[in-house]
Amino acid sequence: MNYRHAFHAGNFCDVLKHLVLVRALEHLRLKPTAFRAIDAFAGIGLYDLDADEAARTGEWHDGWGRLDAPFPDDVEALLAPYRAAVAAVRARHGDRAYPGSPALIREALRAGDRGVFVELHPVDAETLRERYNRDTRTKVVHLDGWTALNAMIPPPERRGLVLIDPPYEVPGEIERLGERLARAVRKWPTGMFLAWYPIKDAAAVERMVAALDRTLERPALRLDLMIDPPDPTRLTGTGLVVVNPPWRLAAEAGLFLPALAGRLARGDYGAFRCDALGAPA
Repeated sequence: MNYRHAFHAGNFCDVLKHLVLVRALEHLRLKPTAFRAIDAFAGIGLYDLDADEAARTGEWHDGWGRLDAPFPDDVEALLAPYRAAVAAVRARHGDRAYPGSPALIREALRAGDRGVFVELHPVDAETLRERYNRDTRTKVVHLDGWTALNAMIPPPERRGLVLIDPPYEVPGEIERLGERLARAVRKWPTGMFLAWYPIKDAAAVERMVAALDRTLERPALRLDLMIDPPDPTRLTGTGLVVVNPPWRLAAEAGLFLPALAGRLARGDYGAFRCDALGAPA
């Protein structure tokens, strides 16, 4: 309950997580049938990069702040919807705003689509309500994200995604991510799941990913971005497991991951991986 994403908004972890989230939402929008996007650990949805929290850490300077210069055209084409969503939010809230995942989801929703934003912290949940409950397409739920993950799937629309990005303040959270993700996929085998993890304890990440590779009965991708050499004492990378990924995501990741690794590396070390997991597609 002490975690506040406002200190970390727009950092390199957000760049990867939000880029992949927007790519997944773009995929869902290709079909006219409605979808539901569930954000299990929603935060407050919108952040001010000039606010005390973001200014105190300055993490966004080495994340979103490094994307100002253009990438090669093929990478820029993949980043374009992400950039457009940030621009749309800034058009309403000012050019120092940075959208959290609820804001990015809302930008992607069409008339029949639904977004559900789950947040346990009472103050943050109230902030979410003030921002999003006037939109008939979105709903804010004050609930533990792990409870919501089990209770809210499968949704009535049968199409959609779940974003799972807990704060990782509780010991064993990476192991819990793998266990709860595998359970959720069994309950909603056709749903798309985006499960985020920080890379600090690399051994714990490897155990979690290996267990998922053995047990998942659906196709998945592991997308990792490293900005520093592995070091168990500090955050050196970020990753996502994407279950039932869009069919083009692996090829897209082969373009944007090396570009981000080169741009966001803190020094001379930048690395990435894109591995297939689970059952073959």
